[in-house]
Amino acid sequence: MKVKAYTLNSFAKSPEGGNPAGVVLNADALTEKQMKEIAKIIGFSETAFVMKSDLADFKVRFFTPNEEVDLCGHATIGTFYMLASLNRIKPGKYTQETKAGVLSVEVSEDLTIMMDQNTPNYYDIIGKAEIADSLNISVDDIPADLPVQIVTTGLRDIIVPVNNIETLNSIKPDFEKISDISRKCNAVGYHVFTTQTLHGSTAHCRNFAPLYAIPEESATGTSNGALACYLFKYGLIDAGQAGHIVVEQGYSMNKPSEILVSLTAKDEEILRVRVGGKAMNLAEIDVEY
Repeated sequence: MKVKAYTLNSFAKSPEGGNPAGVVLNADALTEKQMKEIAKIIGFSETAFVMKSDLADFKVRFFTPNEEVDLCGHATIGTFYMLASLNRIKPGKYTQETKAGVLSVEVSEDLTIMMDQNTPNYYDIIGKAEIADSLNISVDDIPADLPVQIVTTGLRDIIVPVNNIETLNSIKPDFEKISDISRKCNAVGYHVFTTQTLHGSTAHCRNFAPLYAIPEESATGTSNGALACYLFKYGLIDAGQAGHIVVEQGYSMNKPSEILVSLTAKDEEILRVRVGGKAMNLAEIDVEY
């Protein structure tokens, strides 16, 4: 069996940057087993499968090389960038049916894609000692005044603050321990960040999701939606900054990425979360499965 797929780099800040995603159109006839197999063959952290929907403009399912996930930011950006690039859709507003709900996506004239995510939920605060141990850093490398906390705008992420980029770059993740803690916390993985940045952005981060066969990811849409909400909740950004958040990621992998986040907030409540960016290097491939 053979299927046509598209590949591209989402959130790319340069041609070699971003996070690779696969996209398969007209996937209605594929079984879940076939989608898993195709995603494994493509081998990227996520592949999106686009189908017809009775609830939205499109139904999209997302698969890592070994599991289905409810939502994927960079694969959403890739999907709508590809649809617009191939003239399947025009600039405008669309909806996608996902396992995280029906979410809005906006395609700008310059092909910047902004997707809506769910408003945040904040869950357990995690002990810093076991988190630091799993990253091979010291507890003192985690700011005393900020918690390690599970936050979700679609997927549960463990948000981990560290003091500076030097600490972030020094991390030597113990993937077995991270997987165990992620499993225990019912989380996708760790999103580790510092507000010390390279290019005047809001935050600089690394993402580890070995439980889902993603040792490190170069650009993560859902995690940065959650991170932006964490930054707002704990006063690291104010309401004036909330609408224009820029996150750097992927530099430790030599894949420079830029993720845009826009929060709509009133008083202390976040009313809307949007995450987006651009994509590059669209290519077509045939996948035999």
